[in-house]
Amino acid sequence: MVFADLNSDLGESFGAYKIGEDDQIIPLVSSVNIACGWHAGDPLVMQKAVALAKQYGVSIGAHPGFPDLMGFGRRTMNATPAEVKAYIQYQVGALDAFCRAAGVKLHHVKPHGAMYNMAGADIRLARAVAEAVAEIDDSLILLALSGSEMIRAADEIGLPSASEVFADRAYEEDGSLRARSQPDAVIRDEAECAARVLRMVTEGKVTAVTGRDIDIRADSICVHGDSPEALLFVRRIRETLKNGGVEIKPF
Repeated sequence: MVFADLNSDLGESFGAYKIGEDDQIIPLVSSVNIACGWHAGDPLVMQKAVALAKQYGVSIGAHPGFPDLMGFGRRTMNATPAEVKAYIQYQVGALDAFCRAAGVKLHHVKPHGAMYNMAGADIRLARAVAEAVAEIDDSLILLALSGSEMIRAADEIGLPSASEVFADRAYEEDGSLRARSQPDAVIRDEAECAARVLRMVTEGKVTAVTGRDIDIRADSICVHGDSPEALLFVRRIRETLKNGGVEIKPF
């Protein structure tokens, strides 16, 4: 039997503004990455997302990002490793408080957006992320892009890690995600999305934007919760994985 985790970035509503279908997606995934209030989310949204994850037995991860609410944390920020480390610990601490209050344990940490991409390519930032997590709780799992510097940094200090792949994003030949500013960076077709996911999980391969196949490790599959197609994608991926002999369970 082949196993894979199916995760989604959720808890991204803010005040009167609603983003995503948390209440419908959480029952269908095996883990969630909950925004911690800086790029999205707020205390009430965080609290509710934790409660929903607990209700459905879904593993909970903190999803810290840059302090960029208007840019949804997807704009590059000139932050030092020391700043990134502090940003991570501040936000993880906030979500961990809600987990403790709900009587559940925080399971993992996954940086968001620009922070995720920058730390995936810069070993100094990657080490800051890994150290930030390990100093809070060295049993927490760092969820990071397959083949990235964050996986390398976690390995260096003995922090557990899981390699993530993206259902709805295109890949460059070096294994990085295609920048959202570029054409065809986001995959909108649910059939294509599901077929790519099944191949990543069962074959360890994905076709880059150049048409070349690259190696990839798929411990966990991410569907972005803010995508209009998110709920359709999650349902289609679950069905495709099940039919392909893959069992969905937390990493």
